[in-house]
Amino acid sequence: MLKREIPSCKRFSGYKPCFPDHNCWEDGCKDNIPVGTKILIINLDAMGDVLMTTAQLPALKRKFPESTIYWVTEKNSTALLFNNHLVDHVFPYDAESISILNQIKFDYAMNVDKSLRSCSLLNSVNAKNKLGFGLNEDGKIYPVNEGAYYNFKLGMDDHFKFRVNQRTGQDYLAETFELEYKRDEYVFNFTQDELNFIRNYKNEIGLADNDFVVGFNTGCSNLYPNKKMTVDQHIILIEELLKKNKYKIALFGGPEDTERNNEIYSRFEGEIINTPTTHGLRKGACYESIADVVITGDSFGMHLAIALKKYVIAWFGVSCWTEIDLYDRGVKLFQKDLFCSPCWKKVCPYNLECISMIDLERMVKEVDLYYERIQSPVSK
Repeated sequence: MLKREIPSCKRFSGYKPCFPDHNCWEDGCKDNIPVGTKILIINLDAMGDVLMTTAQLPALKRKFPESTIYWVTEKNSTALLFNNHLVDHVFPYDAESISILNQIKFDYAMNVDKSLRSCSLLNSVNAKNKLGFGLNEDGKIYPVNEGAYYNFKLGMDDHFKFRVNQRTGQDYLAETFELEYKRDEYVFNFTQDELNFIRNYKNEIGLADNDFVVGFNTGCSNLYPNKKMTVDQHIILIEELLKKNKYKIALFGGPEDTERNNEIYSRFEGEIINTPTTHGLRKGACYESIADVVITGDSFGMHLAIALKKYVIAWFGVSCWTEIDLYDRGVKLFQKDLFCSPCWKKVCPYNLECISMIDLERMVKEVDLYYERIQSPVSK
């Protein structure tokens, strides 16, 4: 039996001193930060979804100001939560993390995902309150709280999701988590070293402070390959923008976009910026930060642009435009009269009309309009 209680302080690990030459266990906390309400967020889906879920953090902190937030996600998404001042502990989804999380007694466990692995993890953790989605005894996904019913119905009813719903993902996820929705923004923070890197990179490529950069997020994940424009469409857009002699053009993307970005760049070598695609997620965010406007499909690159508070020109084909909030910084382009869109199909039976019908002239016009707006801001 321990003679002294283990401190319930965020700093205390039980492994090493919180401060040099001070024994918190025996001498008491030197600077106590109460653990408070322990909250676990389970979010294993796509990286864009993880970024969008960060918009729930301010509401969580309003409801539970004294709290410790744990987050478990895929290993490749953990970098998105690095330097996030509202998240205390980030765990990659693996056997080691699960074994640790299963030993902690949480006040709340909140599962974002409607997937078997995420739901089973919600079932397995020790939490007084569980929100979101779990597994029933037949191994079926179900909403574990009343607030998750609307979110659950969106997955079960195509007409409701595609034609009726007008709420953003942040809106109905707040309801799922029983939080007050105040249209909070994504939470993504650069470190000081990263800010220095961005400044140095702009100097290296010759970008001046007054240069206006139009960025193209050219690709998307391989899961939904039809969320991207063709190479030829990108070339047409870049040609039209370069004719105006007032825009710098930059290409962004991840490793899966390397080949297509190189193909696009080969048509404009020396005229546009082809940012590296294999330097990792955090560096990719640094590169995308140089843009004033980002033209993109509904992809991780779009969510990153939203998180970076860029002006976004986003087009939608297979996915639901109503669920995306650009926070009054951009425009959403979609075909209202196209009967098959949105559809969330991985293979199109209709010759990809939603892609071929993208209004390229409108995109150029929207770039011009935003450029003129920031060059001649209206006095308030």
